Amino acid sequence: MPDGAPAKAQPVKAVVFDVGGVLLDWNPRHLYRKIFDDEAAMERFLTDVCSHDWNEQADAGRPIADITEELCARHPDQTAMIETYYARFPEMIKGAIDETVVLLKRLHARNMPLYVLSNFSAETFPIARQRFGFFDHFAGLLISGAEGMKKPDPRIYELVVQRFGLSPAHTFFIDDRADNAQAAVDGGWQAHHFTTPAALEADLKDRELLG
Repeated sequence: MPDGAPAKAQPVKAVVFDVGGVLLDWNPRHLYRKIFDDEAAMERFLTDVCSHDWNEQADAGRPIADITEELCARHPDQTAMIETYYARFPEMIKGAIDETVVLLKRLHARNMPLYVLSNFSAETFPIARQRFGFFDHFAGLLISGAEGMKKPDPRIYELVVQRFGLSPAHTFFIDDRADNAQAAVDGGWQAHHFTTPAALEADLKDRELLG
């Protein structure tokens, strides 16, 4: 929970989950460790070539083909490695974070309305959606790449509220990035900066969302 969260919050009437880092163990290293023998070389590649900022362009709605072509033009000697990023994207998802999925299912069993707000390419999200059945527990999914904006842009939080008919003060958001959680708080939501499933479970119990 961000430090600025109120001591006595409003009752929670909806819970919104991030996906990567909260429900799914997604990391490009799961793929590139199969390709690189040298860990340091892999880290340089993921910092200087297929960087976090580069991938976030797809999360913000840019076509994967476009950002890949542009990056290959800047690093022609790395073309094969760059094209591998999205060609083998499923290998970046190691699996579900099972302990968090259990919490999701417990909330669902208590009839808590559940939603997703995730920074994810609209082109790759269907891979995850098809693979993991826990997405069936959600009443609505808002994927950044389909909207052309991403967290922590305040507009995407406003869009969630409008699209799903939520009340910010009664909405609880869970995200593994502190800036995204804080943006929710700034928008009048309640939020939890996810670090471990155990810490999330404790927070849910403190809010009387789980027994």
